[in-house]
Amino acid sequence: MAIEVRIPTILRTYTGGAKAVEGSGSTLDELLADLDTRHAGIRERIVDGGELRRFVNVYLNDEDVRFLDGITTKLTDGDSVTILPAVAGGSGPSAHLGGAR
Repeated sequence: MAIEVRIPTILRTYTGGAKAVEGSGSTLDELLADLDTRHAGIRERIVDGGELRRFVNVYLNDEDVRFLDGITTKLTDGDSVTILPAVAGGSGPSAHLGGAR
Protein backbone atom coordinates (compact mmCIF):
# COMPACT_ATOMS: atom_id res chain seq x y z
CA MET A 1 0.00 0.00 0.00
CA ALA A 2 1.60 3.30 -1.07
CA ILE A 3 0.66 6.51 0.69
CA GLU A 4 2.26 9.84 -0.15
CA VAL A 5 3.28 11.89 2.87
CA ARG A 6 4.06 15.58 2.37
CA ILE A 7 6.72 16.76 4.78
CA PRO A 8 6.97 20.35 6.10
CA THR A 9 10.30 22.17 5.83
CA ILE A 10 10.99 21.86 9.56
CA LEU A 11 10.89 18.03 9.38
CA ARG A 12 12.84 17.59 6.15
CA THR A 13 16.07 17.05 8.06
CA TYR A 14 14.60 13.62 8.87
CA THR A 15 13.86 12.84 5.20
CA GLY A 16 17.15 13.99 3.71
CA GLY A 17 15.46 17.13 2.40
CA ALA A 18 12.64 15.32 0.60
CA LYS A 19 9.39 17.28 0.36
CA ALA A 20 7.37 14.07 0.05
CA VAL A 21 8.00 10.45 0.94
CA GLU A 22 6.04 7.24 0.58
CA GLY A 23 4.95 5.02 3.40
CA SER A 24 2.51 2.28 4.20
CA GLY A 25 0.05 1.34 6.91
CA SER A 26 -3.65 0.74 7.40
CA THR A 27 -3.90 3.56 9.98
CA LEU A 28 -2.13 6.88 10.48
CA ASP A 29 -0.33 5.39 13.49
CA GLU A 30 0.99 2.48 11.39
CA LEU A 31 2.05 4.90 8.65
CA LEU A 32 4.03 7.04 11.11
CA ALA A 33 5.68 3.90 12.56
CA ASP A 34 6.59 2.81 9.02
CA LEU A 35 8.07 6.23 8.22
CA ASP A 36 10.13 6.08 11.40
CA THR A 37 11.82 2.87 10.22
CA ARG A 38 13.30 4.78 7.26
CA HIS A 39 13.42 8.29 8.73
CA ALA A 40 14.42 7.71 12.36
CA GLY A 41 13.03 10.24 14.82
CA ILE A 42 10.26 11.68 12.65
CA ARG A 43 7.41 9.96 14.51
CA GLU A 44 8.58 11.43 17.82
CA ARG A 45 8.22 14.93 16.36
CA ILE A 46 4.59 14.24 15.35
CA VAL A 47 3.31 11.97 18.15
CA ASP A 48 3.51 12.38 21.92
CA GLY A 49 2.03 9.92 24.38
CA GLY A 50 0.25 7.97 21.66
CA GLU A 51 -1.58 11.04 20.30
CA LEU A 52 -0.78 13.71 17.74
CA ARG A 53 1.17 16.59 19.22
CA ARG A 54 -0.99 19.61 19.95
CA PHE A 55 0.75 21.93 17.50
CA VAL A 56 1.04 19.51 14.58
CA ASN A 57 -1.80 19.32 12.08
CA VAL A 58 -2.21 16.23 9.92
CA TYR A 59 -4.50 16.08 6.92
CA LEU A 60 -5.73 13.02 5.07
CA ASN A 61 -6.72 13.98 1.54
CA ASP A 62 -7.16 17.60 2.74
CA GLU A 63 -9.31 16.66 5.77
CA ASP A 64 -8.02 17.28 9.30
CA VAL A 65 -7.58 13.88 10.98
CA ARG A 66 -8.65 15.36 14.31
CA PHE A 67 -12.17 15.49 12.86
CA LEU A 68 -11.83 11.87 11.71
CA ASP A 69 -10.34 9.32 14.09
CA GLY A 70 -7.09 11.05 14.97
CA ILE A 71 -4.08 8.78 15.01
CA THR A 72 -6.30 5.73 14.41
CA THR A 73 -7.71 7.18 11.17
CA LYS A 74 -7.90 4.44 8.51
CA LEU A 75 -5.82 4.82 5.35
CA THR A 76 -6.13 3.28 1.91
CA ASP A 77 -3.77 2.83 -1.02
CA GLY A 78 -3.27 6.10 -2.89
CA ASP A 79 -4.15 8.38 0.04
CA SER A 80 -2.23 11.59 0.58
CA VAL A 81 -1.19 12.69 4.07
CA THR A 82 0.06 16.21 4.75
CA ILE A 83 1.88 17.13 7.95
CA LEU A 84 1.81 20.82 8.89
CA PRO A 85 3.13 22.52 12.00
CA ALA A 86 0.63 24.95 13.51
CA VAL A 87 1.62 28.59 13.14
CA ALA A 88 0.88 31.07 15.90
CA GLY A 89 2.12 34.35 17.21
CA GLY A 90 3.02 37.56 15.53
CA SER A 91 3.46 41.15 16.50
CA GLY A 92 -0.16 42.22 16.77
CA PRO A 93 -2.52 43.94 14.37
CA SER A 94 -1.29 47.52 14.80
CA ALA A 95 2.19 46.67 13.50
CA HIS A 96 0.76 45.26 10.28
CA LEU A 97 -2.04 47.73 9.73
CA GLY A 98 -0.18 50.93 10.49
CA GLY A 99 -2.04 51.47 13.76
CA ALA A 100 -1.14 54.00 16.44
CA ARG A 101 1.73 53.30 18.81
